[in-house]
Amino acid sequence: MKKTWIERELDIQDLLGKRSHFLLGPRQTGKTSLILHRLPTVRLYDLLDSAVYLTFSRDPGRLAEEIGTSVKKVVIDEIQRLPMLLNEVQRLIDSRDVQFLLTGSSARKLRRGGLNLLGGRARIVNLHPLTSHELGSQFDLHRAIERGLLPSIYFSDDAAADLEAYCGLYLQQEIMAEGATRNIPSFSRFLKIAAHNNGAIVNFTNIASDSQVARTTVYEYYEILKDTLILRELPAWRKTVIRKPLASSKYYFFDVGVVSALQGRPFLPQTPEFGQAFETFLMHELTCFSDYVSGDPLSFWRSASGFEVDFIIGDHTAIEVKAKPNIAAQDLKSLRALREEKQFKRYLCVCLEKRTRETDGVSVLPYADFLKALWGGEYQA
Repeated sequence: MKKTWIERELDIQDLLGKRSHFLLGPRQTGKTSLILHRLPTVRLYDLLDSAVYLTFSRDPGRLAEEIGTSVKKVVIDEIQRLPMLLNEVQRLIDSRDVQFLLTGSSARKLRRGGLNLLGGRARIVNLHPLTSHELGSQFDLHRAIERGLLPSIYFSDDAAADLEAYCGLYLQQEIMAEGATRNIPSFSRFLKIAAHNNGAIVNFTNIASDSQVARTTVYEYYEILKDTLILRELPAWRKTVIRKPLASSKYYFFDVGVVSALQGRPFLPQTPEFGQAFETFLMHELTCFSDYVSGDPLSFWRSASGFEVDFIIGDHTAIEVKAKPNIAAQDLKSLRALREEKQFKRYLCVCLEKRTRETDGVSVLPYADFLKALWGGEYQA
């Protein structure tokens, strides 16, 4: 598959034209490439450049001297490497009305370094791996599940090697460099076990036992994964009346290819693992649409009696995911149970069937039809 520039859904030109923003996303989601492509004339400081980093670490005030009074738009790449620079950024926003785009791959360091000091001066937006909508005709479901959707890996000529290197790079640079944990072997064990619990309600006690660490350490490790944008928490939707809902969250890794590499196995069609990967992929698409377009919160529903619906969009759309080419009545039992609550506008089953159909108030949708409708804005309140 030939790699070409993929136009991203996130319009950073528009963002920077309005006010300052933090642009956050895991490594290799394409933040720097997007900046170079969409903001080629904007003043850029890359803190991965050792000379730039050393200059501003010694003298943060140098930033104001260099941009003077004429430069009104500035990009600082990898801002989490030098959080102390945020004090100078805040001063320039207030005193000179400079608009900044500040990129980073870790909210953890930024919070420690003073992210909250900017208050309402800068909004936070996220850049995710590629979406089906961005890829257009270059999107292929099986390729996406096999490789994930990080741009460099989706188009790689050796995706398996690149994914293995990516996971190693993450351990080395994101965890060790942050000093978030000194015990890399135990964190590495935990990370693989967490990957095997991807998309599930987490039993922290069991994971602690399998990882050979304390339960409190597992909580800390999950916070590290969330702060470094590797893990997404999906909260429980708790507004049912007829059936008692559970309150525990589920957790999804940000990219299905990374999950595959950490689990050490491919997600082959017609296996339970493929079904879990298909669900993770759709979680990614829903998250991207929520962050880029709708702003609707995402959740899931599970009753104390065992009914579960994979995704809830806002308070208007319920979605069950089935990686099956033929949907039977049994596959829709949880949607039917939730439908008894009479709280949603739509009940969808996204699957591998070839044609859209309606049955008992549920729309059974081929995944391609669902994605087209999602990005076409059909599933908003």
